[in-house]
Amino acid sequence: MARTIAYQGTVFAIAFAREKNGACPACEFFDSLAQLDKAKLMALFRIAGDHGKFFNPEKFGDLSGGLFEFKSFHIRMPFAYAKSERGLILITHGFIKKKAKAPMEEIARAWRIYEEDQAQAKLAIVGKTKR
Repeated sequence: MARTIAYQGTVFAIAFAREKNGACPACEFFDSLAQLDKAKLMALFRIAGDHGKFFNPEKFGDLSGGLFEFKSFHIRMPFAYAKSERGLILITHGFIKKKAKAPMEEIARAWRIYEEDQAQAKLAIVGKTKR
């Protein structure tokens, strides 16, 4: 199942990761947001996609271990760089942050979704090879 591209930049494509069952938690979260919140996140996607560098810790967070987050006030959307596809940023899901630090269960969820997406991408690449 194809990923939804949130933004195609000059440096990176920003896409919503898929779970192994085909669900797209990032799509569902993003679609549930108010138009103003979507616009703020799209501005962050454009910065990431067109420049590839993040200098504002209030808008881009490092969750460690290769996991990062787009930040818009209390809204968080974790992401990681795709290992199997160069020039791709995968957003795993979204959540409303209620405490000072990102909850460990949200970080674990982000890694699970990312790994499921990468496993599916690997299967798709193997399926395209000549036999």
